[in-house]
Amino acid sequence: MAESIQSLDQLSQLKGAVSAPDAPKYEKKVDKFGRAYATGKRKDAVARVWIKPGSGKVTVNTRDIEVYFARPVLRMMIEQPMVVAARKGQYDVICTVAGGGLSGQAGAVRHGLSKALTNFEPELRGVLKKGGFLTRDSRVVERKKYGKAKARRSFQFSKR
Repeated sequence: MAESIQSLDQLSQLKGAVSAPDAPKYEKKVDKFGRAYATGKRKDAVARVWIKPGSGKVTVNTRDIEVYFARPVLRMMIEQPMVVAARKGQYDVICTVAGGGLSGQAGAVRHGLSKALTNFEPELRGVLKKGGFLTRDSRVVERKKYGKAKARRSFQFSKR
């Protein structure tokens, strides 16, 4: 250190000379076909999601979303990131999902779709993060313990 700082004014001048690093800039990640890819997970389900600009068609495991996810609640859950980002009907979504049940698979598709949207349009990250769509829901089924009927349930007690 060549110079020593004698006053607070000199310290404030020194602070101005060294600029603070800006927030990280996220860049668009698109493959050679113009698609953005992301992996979403929920419980035991894993979804691989590709999005590209289009008419808003959603395909899950080569089937239409209305066929694969018959319950309207699951379809609404999947469409939430698009609605929050005001991009409903602007992207074609192709996804493959495996493992778990329908509810976990819908959550995995929603998580993957949110991540793919941020890869395609990095400026949507703030909106999706605020909605909680980019956070992986880490809750999983608790394992069964020995001496118990289930994870925590004991066998029925009998006095005699």
